[in-house]
Amino acid sequence: MPQNRSTHLFVLGLDELNRDKLESVVAEEPIRVHPVLDLAALTSHEDFDVGATLDRAERQIRAHSEPVGGIINFWDFPVSLLAPILARRLGLSAPSLRGVLGCEHKYWSRVLQRRVAAEHVPPFESVDPFDDEALARIGVDYPFWIKPVKSFSSHLGFRVRHRRDLHRAIGHIRQGITEIGYAFNSFMERADLPADISSVGGNHCLVEGLIGGSQCTLEGFVHRGEMSAYGFVDSFRYPNRSSFSRYQYPSGLPRRVMKRMEEIARTVLEEIGLDDSAFNMEFFWDRRRGRIWILEINPRISQSHGDLFEKVDGIPHHQILVDLARGHRPCWTGREGDFRCAAKFFLRRFSDARVARVPTEAEIAEVVRRFPGALVDVPVREGMKLSDLDPQEQDSYSYNYAILFMGASSGRRLRVGFNAVREALPFVFEDP
Repeated sequence: MPQNRSTHLFVLGLDELNRDKLESVVAEEPIRVHPVLDLAALTSHEDFDVGATLDRAERQIRAHSEPVGGIINFWDFPVSLLAPILARRLGLSAPSLRGVLGCEHKYWSRVLQRRVAAEHVPPFESVDPFDDEALARIGVDYPFWIKPVKSFSSHLGFRVRHRRDLHRAIGHIRQGITEIGYAFNSFMERADLPADISSVGGNHCLVEGLIGGSQCTLEGFVHRGEMSAYGFVDSFRYPNRSSFSRYQYPSGLPRRVMKRMEEIARTVLEEIGLDDSAFNMEFFWDRRRGRIWILEINPRISQSHGDLFEKVDGIPHHQILVDLARGHRPCWTGREGDFRCAAKFFLRRFSDARVARVPTEAEIAEVVRRFPGALVDVPVREGMKLSDLDPQEQDSYSYNYAILFMGASSGRRLRVGFNAVREALPFVFEDP
């Protein structure tokens, strides 16, 4: 093979962090990544024109003289739905739009899950949040969750205990659901969907019973109809809260439980028809009742886990994306990294405040010196209110004002290190 030959991969919404991850993967020939469309434009959902965006992306790719080796996406909506359409236009390996929608349309996904894994699915139904009569007829018992059929990062998802909670949640949902809802409908119109699903559009909600237990995410891929799992990541929440405190890899769940999750995922994804795609599937394990519940399925890798895999396995799971985009079966070895475990920690406040002080560059650099491999992301700045953070990057119950990635030799050392870093990164907040 000529030494100067490269594989050219085109990435929707490429940013510098993910560029570095992609360029660190292992391949038999050099990888060259090219950005397609600006991330800010892709994540601005207001008046999103699906057809025009697809045409613009295709023109940008075809303008390159190099042969197209594959299309890569690691973002949620709308990029997750643009990518399969664009890849199919260019004759490249990709999942079908219908398969991706079968994961992302929360109500339809529940319908498909119930067909083959009913014992792992809570009671659920769809509801039009703008129809007062339909809201009064909700058949799922309180307490329940209500969320748009398409959302992300728990945005506009609410735990509802009684009628007052429902009234408050519906007020928020009505204000924000159409920002994504109309654009999601445009993608639904491009797929051959069952009539009972096509009538439940992006401005509808899923209502479902509460499930709980130890939360775990299975990261895997499907290639030519064969599913493989390569990692399980635990998700921990703040005590008595719905907000995450950290993601930790590898999982501490019993092997038999993870094996059963893998079997469930294989059965469900076959029913959905997802193929040639990475995915992550979230579960709860109710230890006391011995029940496993399906929470949701995302037809992509979780970016939140990329650094965790790199720390423990020696390479980010962007490797999976590169292999699949080129039509190859991914090869994952694992456990060749510098740490035995790793975590992504979230620093949060549960009420609004004004940011009076953030850590200095010198303070952050000292943390990195003391804890090799640590990465610190501070999305806030002095003088801003926490409520000014992008709501689509927040859940409905808290404000995430900093993120910390760390690796360690054990879970205990990981938590001790986090507490030390939190003390070394002084934030000051004032009443807004």
